[in-house]
Amino acid sequence: MSTELNAPDLDTARERLRELIVELAVVRGKVTLASGIEADYYVDLRRVTLHHEASRLVGQVMLGMLDDAGVNFDAAGGLTMGADPVGHAIMRTAGDQGRAVDTFVVRKAQKSYGMGRQVEGPAVEGRNVVVVEDTSTTGGSALTAVEALKKAGANVVAVAIIVDRATGAKERIEETAGVPCLYAYGKDELGLD
Repeated sequence: MSTELNAPDLDTARERLRELIVELAVVRGKVTLASGIEADYYVDLRRVTLHHEASRLVGQVMLGMLDDAGVNFDAAGGLTMGADPVGHAIMRTAGDQGRAVDTFVVRKAQKSYGMGRQVEGPAVEGRNVVVVEDTSTTGGSALTAVEALKKAGANVVAVAIIVDRATGAKERIEETAGVPCLYAYGKDELGLD
């Protein structure tokens, strides 16, 4: 039973989040993506994942998508920085529903000082985890996170992305990581064909 106050039903939340992505995050014009690929548009999802209204919707939509797919997990997170607010949104929504889901942060490289970790937060060893990402072009960031989590002893059960650019990331992640790759929105749903 949800204890979240004033949470819209999942379909309403999904439509409102789609509207906010189109309104706040889609930037048209030539841009070079993190993958090095040039595109005619950029989806700056930090404008959504860090937005006061959209952040709660991100958690609700992503958790709902994972639940609908039957993915059982104890923690969600991914490669810093795009994944950080996504993992936190899922954790907060799960908490509002009385569920214990942790989040974690995966550094781009292992620290050379302190405890030398690459995965920060509650221990992931022996736990089912979901790698999250705001958007993906090649799947490189998600795969870096998967590799680090496996080295840390986690059982990666899925990758979940807010927006799939339909550039092969889903297929590459599934083939390389051997786990399902889910996404909440395809580029066609955002008018990016």
